[in-house]
Formats: sequence, C-alpha cells, structure tokens
Amino acid sequence: MTIWVSDDVVQKWRSPRRKTRGGQSRYSDLAIEICLTLRVVFRLPLRQTQGFVRSLAKLMGMALVVPDFSTLSRRGKGLKLHQNRRAASKPTTLIVDSAGLKVHGGNDWHEEKHGTKKARKTWRKLHIAFDPETGEIAAIELTTKHVGDETALPALLTDMDADVSRFLADGAYDGQGVADCLIEKFGHEVEIIIPPPKNAVHGKNAQRNHHIDVIAQNGRMSWQTKTGYNQRSRVEAQIGRWKQAIGDRLQARDFDNQIAEVKMASKALNSMTGLGRAVYERVV
Repeated sequence: MTIWVSDDVVQKWRSPRRKTRGGQSRYSDLAIEICLTLRVVFRLPLRQTQGFVRSLAKLMGMALVVPDFSTLSRRGKGLKLHQNRRAASKPTTLIVDSAGLKVHGGNDWHEEKHGTKKARKTWRKLHIAFDPETGEIAAIELTTKHVGDETALPALLTDMDADVSRFLADGAYDGQGVADCLIEKFGHEVEIIIPPPKNAVHGKNAQRNHHIDVIAQNGRMSWQTKTGYNQRSRVEAQIGRWKQAIGDRLQARDFDNQIAEVKMASKALNSMTGLGRAVYERVV
C-alpha cells in the first residue's frame, strides 16, 4: 500500500486558534476528514481507524497527534466537506437514481451481555445524481427508507450550480412535482426524460404528453433509443461501483454521522475518478 501526504497536512493538522469565547479544538476539520475518509475507504471501526492513522504517521516519521475514536465520532457530526468537483465544459446531462444501504445493528455478544433484544434490520436510502460527462457524483442525499424519490429530489439538487440540459430518471420520478422542481432549478429548457407508466394519460406537462404519444406510436424500446434513456444504466453502474468499493452498508450508528459518512465516500470516489478515467472508443 502506498500513502502520499501533501506537505501542508502537518501545518493544517492542528485547529487554528479561535478568537472568540469557548474551548479550543485540538484538531482541524482537515484532520478529522482525513481520518474518517480512511475509515470509509478501508471499512474500519473507529478504534482501528485511530490505530491505523497512528501507524501511518509513525512509518512516515510525521509528528502528528491522532484523534481518538470518541473525538472522531463526535466531530464527524455536521462536518462540512468541500467536494472539489470538476466543472462540466458544457450544459450537462444529470442522471438520478437511489439505492438502499444497510445499517449495522447490535451483535449477539451485546444481546447476551446486556439482555437486550436483537435490533431489527433497517436501512437508509442513498440518492445519487450522476454527471456522465465528468464521470463524477454530482450530488448525494441520505434519507430514511420512508422518504420517496420524488420527495428527496429538491434536497438532492439544493447545492447543484451546474447548467443541466437533460435529466434522466426511472419511472419512480414520474410526477408533476418532479417536473416543477426541475423547471424551477434549471429553467424551462431542461429536457426531462422519465418513462411514463403503461396506463399514463395526458396531463399538464407537454414533454410528458409527447413521450406518451411517441411510446404509443413507436413502442417503448424505440422511445428509449431515440431519447437516450438507455444512458440511465450509467448511474446504476455507479451504484454498483459504490457498493463494490465502499460497501453496501453504513458503519456509523447515528444518522448525522451516516450523512457525513456518505459525503466522504462520495468525495473519495470522485477523487478516484479524478486520478484517471478509462476512455472507450467505438469501432465501426
């Protein structure tokens, strides 16, 4: 394993001295982010993360005081991350989908030791907005399993400042609320490509009405090819990449820590993408 650390990490490891009242933090947000990112990528418990970072600092001869596991847990809540996403060179396509992530429950030892009932299995819902031009995750949102895709969309797009010309999503996003949200965010020119259900009827949305007519005339498969809807498989591949590289479950127990965990995972995956993307050429 090769670890590279930039020269300014040691200078920025300690928190800058505050000029207002209150206690002085020992570690900067950068130090907490580095430790928790390593935890997410290598799927480590907090105690193992503490020991792992200490070992790295020792091997590299760096005089760093590593945060303990309780500090990492406490500081992880509400940690602000700067994503450093690459800007698209032109109006881009946005592909949106969601997937479930499992949540760690209690183990058998805890049940036997304290006489507690085994926790029910639960999961969170991860909403992903993918930019096919840059290959990066443009936005993420973590919700409970009771929040629907249409309901989570406004919060997912809150921090997006890119110029989006096309929006692709599956039938779960079919609804006037989604169309209104997209038009308000990206303008009336945005092309919305969402497959209407088989029993769909005409409504107020002109684009949706056109999709219904084209499907009725030429068939659903022809509509998918003509509109480019098949590109939606790229966000499914991104979800598969997430579960392969990061895992299909969340390590944190607290919901605020889980939100920070998925944000760090997204930033880590985008950093991996930035190291180099495979370029495919079509051979005619």
